Amino acid sequence: MNALSPTLELLRVASGDVEIAADVAGAADGAPVILLHGGGQTRGAWGGALAEGARRGFRMISADLRGHGESGWSPGADYGMAAHAGDIRALADALDAPPFLVGASLGGMASLSYAALGHPLAGLVMVDIAPTVNTAGTDKILAFMHSAPDGFASVDEAADAVAAYLPHRKRPKDTSGLLRNLRLRDGRYYWHWDPRMFGERDRPRRDTEGLRDAARGLRAPTLLVRGRLSDVLSQEGVDDFLQLVPHAEFADIADADHMVAGDRNDAFNDAVFAFLDRHAGR
Repeated sequence: MNALSPTLELLRVASGDVEIAADVAGAADGAPVILLHGGGQTRGAWGGALAEGARRGFRMISADLRGHGESGWSPGADYGMAAHAGDIRALADALDAPPFLVGASLGGMASLSYAALGHPLAGLVMVDIAPTVNTAGTDKILAFMHSAPDGFASVDEAADAVAAYLPHRKRPKDTSGLLRNLRLRDGRYYWHWDPRMFGERDRPRRDTEGLRDAARGLRAPTLLVRGRLSDVLSQEGVDDFLQLVPHAEFADIADADHMVAGDRNDAFNDAVFAFLDRHAGR
């Protein structure tokens, strides 16, 4: 087993109306780090960070958010921030020490909502998300989520859709890795997420002022990471967050879009693990 392929344990925890699935790797007595992906992704999005954290001796927990991947779909379509925060609480309760939270986009908002409840927290990393965002960027994401309600005839067709959505990334010749994000049903491939999560009827409204209040209350060490090419988190959104959280640190990753870890994994890991190492007292 090499450093890029740590031994994984599958963790499943019950949380309210769903079961949350997570990969766990690294030293059993290491400082725990919970990785929470963005909307429409899975825990597999953190492969590089999970391996790097395990190599450094952290206890890494990469979870599928409710309604994503192998985690349960809420019977009542409860995908609000309170539900996501409850899922983080269920994961944290399975640990021996307060965790660091590293949350991208939706995972970052869920992490901020969890922190606002006053639970013990070693630190918080917000990845290309803040209370104030560029709605044109978030609308683009939602449009992609709604773009294939009837699924795809093949994995290659799904890969073409991703390539059109992310033109700055080179389309992979081998598209088999995309199978982790698809589900085969009645002969067609569908994205792994619960479509009700992003529908107009069921999608919870974004509580910008509530998130800003949560940010004001942050006391744990905090890092905001932005992809410099992002159309979701603008410099204005960064400035607003840093004013709300004066003790927060900031990392601006060049040549990265909204999905920072996927675009520039090495630079992302350098910034995040420098922060985690420092605040874990290493």
